[in-house]
Amino acid sequence: MSFKTFIAVAGLTTLCSVPVFAADFTLASPDITDGGRLGEAQVANAFGCAGKNVSPALTWQNAPAGTRSFAVSAYDPDAPTGSGFWHWVMFNIPADTAGLAAGITPDSGAPKGAVQSRADAGFASYLGACPPPGQSHRYVFTVTALSVDKLELDQNASGALIGFMTNANALAKASITVTYGR
Repeated sequence: MSFKTFIAVAGLTTLCSVPVFAADFTLASPDITDGGRLGEAQVANAFGCAGKNVSPALTWQNAPAGTRSFAVSAYDPDAPTGSGFWHWVMFNIPADTAGLAAGITPDSGAPKGAVQSRADAGFASYLGACPPPGQSHRYVFTVTALSVDKLELDQNASGALIGFMTNANALAKASITVTYGR
């Protein structure tokens, strides 16, 4: 095989192995806007904050082929912990789900079969933003399309462990990043 033939075959092989998507996997919300400021409804009602502690409504579209479930998380990379802070993690969301309603609690609103973890808050539900006084933090809301029906974890799994398992099975991710300060 000549060098030119080798390059042509290698180039064609590379082009054929690149996944092609009809549209990008996207995340949207009527409650939060990428690059915007988090509203008081999504702020904690604990730790010195007086928000309403309501999880935002989220919708996603154009999940990649092969999606078998979803995971949703809210993460503060700026928390003064050395490892950030997981405010909300829900996984094993069925593949036919296209969003979550606002105000999901431990007892209602989650899709059948979905699991909310205790994450870093210590309870299996959303915990709104509440950075230390004088600080502004970023809050990253992410939906991940997964290649597995379920993660073999329960509500006691840490955000880091769920993040590891989610990333190991991820097909695509979509995020909205907002800020909040006090």
